[in-house]
Amino acid sequence: MITYWSVLLALSVLIYVLLDGLDLGVGMLFGATTDEDRRRAMLASIAPIWDGNETWLVVAGVLLWGAFPLVYATLLPAFYLPVCIMLAGLIFRGVSFEFRIHARSSRVVWDLGLILGSLVATFMQGAMVGALAQGIPVENGRFVGSVMTWLTPFSALSGVALCFGYMLLGAGWLAKKCEGDVRTAAFVALPRLLIVVLVLLAALFFHALHQDFQVMGRWLDRPVLFVVPLAGAFASLCVWRGARGKSERYVFSGAAALFVVGYAMFAISFWPYIVPFAITKSTTRPRLCLACGSCSGVPDSSFSR
Repeated sequence: MITYWSVLLALSVLIYVLLDGLDLGVGMLFGATTDEDRRRAMLASIAPIWDGNETWLVVAGVLLWGAFPLVYATLLPAFYLPVCIMLAGLIFRGVSFEFRIHARSSRVVWDLGLILGSLVATFMQGAMVGALAQGIPVENGRFVGSVMTWLTPFSALSGVALCFGYMLLGAGWLAKKCEGDVRTAAFVALPRLLIVVLVLLAALFFHALHQDFQVMGRWLDRPVLFVVPLAGAFASLCVWRGARGKSERYVFSGAAALFVVGYAMFAISFWPYIVPFAITKSTTRPRLCLACGSCSGVPDSSFSR
């Protein structure tokens, strides 16, 4: 059952990232143009799905609370502030999305709310992932950091990287669903966004090596795992060639595949930890963590294999 709930939680988070990620990406790209016809076309492409896509965030939160209460109780104090800011951004984005349709003189306010809401929510998501990868201070199964522990140069860079990643996903969606000037602009933006995303991912990778995040050993011990980043390189090539050839068939699927690969690399790097180097997926409590052969970083009261 533990494995079942772990897989279900992982899938719900991945589905949220892919589905609401494209919505947030379109919301940020919304600020790249002031043409009202283009803006209406961009919003029309996500209007039928954007509110339903956010449901997966609720599913992930409920699964974490119900199936892994210790993890929930550890992460909530660590990320209370960024979660609140993220939810505020999502709420303001949703309100702005609905209100701008009926607004006239105040439309600029709702346009700004849509852009900033998408940007803030995305940055906070990326920053929390970066802080989680870097490791949060946990002692005896409890978070012992401060309210701002989550904010580091690495987590901030992760937030920026996710912003551009979501914009890449959103541009792929616009190229797939829109026509005319919006589609053309999306194809122009895709190669540039892809380059920025790859540069930021490389920066995050070398920053992680410099900080010694205790994950490279897993990859070096099992070289077969490097097929995963090779799949990422292939997905990037699909996006690049699709954008150059103006083929909507490959750009969105390639961008989505790039996210799936990144998600898989994160899972491989930290499995079986749910809270890296502190809490694993298992509910038993042996002192020896069989994942790494030692109890280093795994407190007695934490979940361990």
